[in-house]
Amino acid sequence: MNAAILTIGTEILIGQVIDTNSAWMANELNQIGVSIQTIISISDSGDEIKSTVEQLLNKYDLVLVTGGLGPTSDDITTQILCEVFNSKLVFHELTLQHIESIFAKRNLPLTELNRNQALVPECCEVLFNSNGTAPGMWFTKNCSILVAMPGVPFEMKGIMEQYVIPKLAALRKDSVIVHKTIQTFGLPESFLAQKLEEWERDMPSSISIAYLPSPISIRVRLSSVGTNKVEIEKAIDQQVQKLLTIIPNYVFGFDDDSLASAVGVLLNKYGKSLSLAESCTGGTISQLITQISGSSAYYKGGVVAYSNEIKVNFLNVDNALIIEHGAVSQQVVEAMANGVRAKFKTDYSIATSGIAGPTGATPGKPVGLVWIAVSTPEGTISKSFAFSNDRERNILRSSVTALNMLRLELVILTK
Repeated sequence: MNAAILTIGTEILIGQVIDTNSAWMANELNQIGVSIQTIISISDSGDEIKSTVEQLLNKYDLVLVTGGLGPTSDDITTQILCEVFNSKLVFHELTLQHIESIFAKRNLPLTELNRNQALVPECCEVLFNSNGTAPGMWFTKNCSILVAMPGVPFEMKGIMEQYVIPKLAALRKDSVIVHKTIQTFGLPESFLAQKLEEWERDMPSSISIAYLPSPISIRVRLSSVGTNKVEIEKAIDQQVQKLLTIIPNYVFGFDDDSLASAVGVLLNKYGKSLSLAESCTGGTISQLITQISGSSAYYKGGVVAYSNEIKVNFLNVDNALIIEHGAVSQQVVEAMANGVRAKFKTDYSIATSGIAGPTGATPGKPVGLVWIAVSTPEGTISKSFAFSNDRERNILRSSVTALNMLRLELVILTK
């Protein structure tokens, strides 16, 4: 089943609202074998809505529409769909009762605009919206399906999960699609592809591969479509096992795993603790770690030692090292790591010091230069990195690189 996603709302086109609906829907639909071919956003224009909907219905088996079902004058999707499907508006009694009960509970008068949200095209199947006032609508035309839903993510997800996905899954019971994502870090995309060239060449034609690079990882996604889910998963797993023998140290997890969660698993496994001394990363590493539920079991705390005064007075970094080598140096970042590890009495610690930019460069120390140190029971390791000229990217890249350095040290415990 080939599908299109259409989001309606001028607010999306001008960047006032980010379209998170499409990404969520695409992920959910892929899991039941629905292949998304296009995602389109258009304005609240009647002519634009009508022409786009008609084009998509003529081209795709399924069209999912969000937006334009609210009570205000710019919400015209329902009326346009009436025209597309040559129908008339009628009140849906259950929806009207639901709207009346919502306003009664809030002690608010029921306006005509809100009452009219119970108006739906007579030809549609109404999908009850328990989370809001505007219902979803299911249409069929010339063997194509169109589903219209509110643009509010919470409401859309409720309708999708309660009605749309089960109905589509029943239609797609003869076909499944399986994805497996391998999370890697440490190799640029071109180098990774080169290492996996032979593996990719020998891949069965039934499995497709995609490289998905980002500042925090390069994901290698394997996908396959068929009728037997168990056999598909087995075939994909065989390829994953082969990949792990080729780049074992670069794979940190699968699917939704992050470097922070991978580090957390290892620290928990061996009963080890962690502390942080962050300068250029400004607490970003701590934020990544504490986003993981249960991180209090291994993360004891940290300090943002942004000024030299804090490095000296709190972390016991020798001021002579800063004077001689500068704050962004191997000597200082190692002293920071050792200092915070001693202060918090942890098994491991990470320290960062660098020039995030766009200002702050000095002769021999350009923007993007970052030193990272990891202090372990066996000693302290450190390494310098040359990142970009973008401040935000440098901070994030430094943070995940630091976590990966710690991960590699923890992996040694398994050998």
